[in-house]
Amino acid sequence: MDTAAAPQRPLVAIRYCPKCRWLTRAAWLAQELLITFPDEIDVLLSPGESGVFDVTLDGAVLFSRAAAERFPEPKELKQAIRDRVDPERSLGHSDR
Repeated sequence: MDTAAAPQRPLVAIRYCPKCRWLTRAAWLAQELLITFPDEIDVLLSPGESGVFDVTLDGAVLFSRAAAERFPEPKELKQAIRDRVDPERSLGHSDR
């Protein structure tokens, strides 16, 4: 058995309001991110306070629904994560 710890991957946390029923949206975004970055990131879905929908990468805010007054688009999250995790990587159609 290998006892060496696996390198820790960046953590994307999606904090959503369960009262607003935004779990489905959060799960869909998590799916989109994990399809694009299957080996580069971990994703955590976390219920939060009323009205919250925030996305962070290792604690740094990538998107806040309260600040933007809208929900994030998958494309913008993918670009923001790519820019921090693997800046040289092409995202294909998401780069256009």
